[in-house]
Amino acid sequence: MTDKPQFIRLLGDERRVANTLAGVSKHWQGDKECFLFISPHDDDVVLGGGLLMQLAQLENVPVYIMIVTDGAMGYCSNEEKDTISQIRQAETFECYQSLGIPKENIFWLGFPDCQLKLYTGRRAADKNEKAVYQGFTGLQNAFTYFLRKTRPTQCFLPTPTDLHPDHKIVHEEFLISVFHASGNIWPELGKPLEKTPYFNEMAVYCDFPTQPQLQMKTPMSFLEKKLQAIGAFRSQRQIESLIKIVRNAGPYEYMRSVDYNFYNPDNYKVRFKEDHSIGYMHR
Repeated sequence: MTDKPQFIRLLGDERRVANTLAGVSKHWQGDKECFLFISPHDDDVVLGGGLLMQLAQLENVPVYIMIVTDGAMGYCSNEEKDTISQIRQAETFECYQSLGIPKENIFWLGFPDCQLKLYTGRRAADKNEKAVYQGFTGLQNAFTYFLRKTRPTQCFLPTPTDLHPDHKIVHEEFLISVFHASGNIWPELGKPLEKTPYFNEMAVYCDFPTQPQLQMKTPMSFLEKKLQAIGAFRSQRQIESLIKIVRNAGPYEYMRSVDYNFYNPDNYKVRFKEDHSIGYMHR
């Protein structure tokens, strides 16, 4: 096993190999690089990106983690039913701080676990409402606020093919929130982003919808540290099968880049030119 990380990125017919993220990236921004991991539940992004978090710090890239839900539905014993949120919050900070992420870079939003359908969009907050920022609540409100606060160059979140409904909702709400964060809407949530961040998906429960483009391979010590970090979630006994998969796979992680393209009619004009469409006309 190599004592250095190895990155392989597939870009069309090109295969880039390097010992750094910067060496294989398409749009590396040097000392402006900043990563934001979006975790529907506290343990998701360490399962899918615990190696990448360590690798980013090797290249002096700041890492932020946004935990969306309060974990209230994750109790595995009746004794923990009423206290599981507090238990999981403590486990969250233990996990990610063990990977070198400062506590102030870990945001615990506190939306009700398994109830995210009730928090899509944005609305004025009622008294005792959850996850209130600048008088409003809702996933799009919180995501826009933290995007403008952290100003990431790259974002990482679980793939929408994951079975858990919270993962699907977070994926959808986060993508539209980037549109909000890049515009002038809701100025009380902060200054608009100068540039739309790049998106990457990690697999947690299920396979990617299409093939990933980035493979990361690390020394075994990185995997051991990742497994120790996952082990901080002692209350989450139901993830043992996922831990086994991580351990058996070895020190590898994969990421799938996601294009965030706004509609432009010019992209389709060539399809309808006479010399291009003649094949369609005779079918």
